[in-house]
Amino acid sequence: MKVVLAVSGASGAIFGAEMLRALVCHQVDVDLICSPVADEVAEQELGEGIGCRVARVLRETGSSAQVRSLDYDDFAAPPSSGSYRHQGMLIVPCSMATVGRIASGAAPNLICRAADVCLKERRPLVLGVRETPLSTIHLRNLLSLSEAGAIIAPAAPSFYGQPETILEMVRTYCGRMLDALGIENDWAFRWGS
Repeated sequence: MKVVLAVSGASGAIFGAEMLRALVCHQVDVDLICSPVADEVAEQELGEGIGCRVARVLRETGSSAQVRSLDYDDFAAPPSSGSYRHQGMLIVPCSMATVGRIASGAAPNLICRAADVCLKERRPLVLGVRETPLSTIHLRNLLSLSEAGAIIAPAAPSFYGQPETILEMVRTYCGRMLDALGIENDWAFRWGS
């Protein structure tokens, strides 16, 4: 199984970092695309860029999953083609600038092109949007993407599992994102369990 994971420049780098961990922990191969701003935000919020985190996550988890880092500006990368097979794409965190570009059909980078391909090929595209409050423009763009088939999954962790740490909240959210792609996992808190 393979998933395209994109990390945009929105605040909330922990969501992207833990989504990477969730995928490799569940033996899912990852094509990773990080925007330049995503790495800057990760440096500020996590003390290391997302790219630096890959080796550590693989080492800590002992996973045999493959993680391939793709260049943000490489339009020849496999996810830019509809003939490339994968389970779906996650963009987490997903900035409103990225949402706007995808909603308009503009594809100035590999994240937007890969998302556009998911929509046209009717593959799952899950957007972990991270912004508050939302403007009318944001809401219109999100509605447009939902109507086109994207799954809008705001980075809003649940509390009914009584998480004790931020990491528990983030991991439960990541489990729900795996659910959206049909990936069996033990990260999502199940109501009634």
